[in-house]
Amino acid sequence: MDFQTLCAFVFIALMLIFLYKNKKKIAFQYILGPFLYFAMYRTKIGIKFMDSIAKKHPNLIKKVAYVGIIIGFLGMAFITYMLAANIYNLIVNPATVSGVGVVLPFQVKGAFYVPFFYWIISIFLLALVHEFSHGVVARAYGLKIKSSGFAFLSILVPILPAAFVEPDEKELRKRPHKEQLSVFAAGPFSNIIFALLVIAFMGLVIAPLSNAVFYNNGVLVTGFTEGNETYPAELAGIEENELITAVDGIDIESVENFTYLMENKTAGENVLITTNSTEYNITLAPNPENETMGYLGIYLTQNSEIRENIVEKYGRLIPEIFVWFVGLFYWLYVLNLGIGLFNLVPVGPIDGGRMLQLATHRFFDKEKGDKIWKGISLVVLGLIILNVFWSLIQGIISFVVGLF
Repeated sequence: MDFQTLCAFVFIALMLIFLYKNKKKIAFQYILGPFLYFAMYRTKIGIKFMDSIAKKHPNLIKKVAYVGIIIGFLGMAFITYMLAANIYNLIVNPATVSGVGVVLPFQVKGAFYVPFFYWIISIFLLALVHEFSHGVVARAYGLKIKSSGFAFLSILVPILPAAFVEPDEKELRKRPHKEQLSVFAAGPFSNIIFALLVIAFMGLVIAPLSNAVFYNNGVLVTGFTEGNETYPAELAGIEENELITAVDGIDIESVENFTYLMENKTAGENVLITTNSTEYNITLAPNPENETMGYLGIYLTQNSEIRENIVEKYGRLIPEIFVWFVGLFYWLYVLNLGIGLFNLVPVGPIDGGRMLQLATHRFFDKEKGDKIWKGISLVVLGLIILNVFWSLIQGIISFVVGLF
C-alpha cells in the first residue's frame, strides 16, 4: 500500500472516530437504508461572513445569480446529454472507458483515482465555494440560514467529506421561483466559474513557467485499454511507465507528435515503437471506433524533464514542488468542473433536480409537474447507475454469456 492510499484510509478512520464522538449531534439522511446515507454535523460556521458579503453587494449578487440560472439549465441539458451519449458509446464500443464514476483517493475498479492530498484539498475547496455561494445568494434575498456544517457521504462507512448550508426550507419554498432558482443554481455555477478561473490561471501563468522549467522528451505509457481482447502494445510486451521516444525512427517529443504520426497508420500495418528500454515491432489492430485506423491500445501522458540550467540554478526540489502544484491546479479544474456539472443533473433533491421541479411547476400544475419531474429523475438516475456500474454490468453479462 503506497503512502497516499494509507493516508486515505487513515482519513476515513478519523472521520469514523469524529462521527462516533459526536453521534448525538449528527443527523442522518438515508438514501438506501444503512448502506448509503449522509451524516450531517450542524454548526454556525461562516454564516456571519455570508451575511457581511450579502449586505455589501446585494444587487450585484442577484444579477450574477440570474446568470447562474441560465448557465444552470444549459449545464443540466449538457450533463444529461453526456450521460446518455456515454451509455450509447459504451454499448456501441465495448472498449470505451466510462466517463462517469465516483472520485476516490484509492484505486477501485470503476472509480476515478485522485491521489489523496490532491483529493482532500480539491474536495475541501470545491465544497467551500459551492456551499458559501448558496449561502451568500440566500442571504442576499434575506433568507434565514438555519445552519452550516460538515457532511459525510457514507457507503457503510464515511467515504466522501462535504459541506452544507441549510436555508430555512419553509421560507425558501414561499419565495418566487426566480429567487429559489437563484439559490439552487448558485453552488454549481460558482464551481464552474472557479474551474474556468483555474484553467485561465494555468494558461496565463502556469504554462509559460512550465515551458521555462521543463522540456518534453517523449510520452509515457500509463496503462492499456481494457476490454474483451488484449491489444497489440500489451501483447508485444510494452509495460506501464515505459517511455516512447520514437515511432518508425522518427523522434517523439510530445503527445501531439505521437498522435499525428499514429493517426495516419492503418489496421494491419507494422510500426516500430522505440522506448527507453528496447524496440517493438508491432502489427496494429483495428481501432474500435474506426476499423480502418490502426490501434495500439495504450493510454499515454506527456513526459518532461527539468532543464539543466534550472537544475544548476535552483536544484531539483523547487521544480518538483512546482510540479506538485501544477497537479493540484489540474485537479482543482477537473473536479470543480465535473462535480459542478454533476450537481446539475435533474435528479431528486440535488440542485439540478430542485431546479427542474420548479420549472415543471412553472409550466404545469403542481401535481402534473411533480409526476413529470419524478419520471425524468428516475430516467436520469438510471443513466447515472448504468454509467457508474457499467464495467461491473458488462462483466456479469460476459460471465452469463460464457455459461451458454
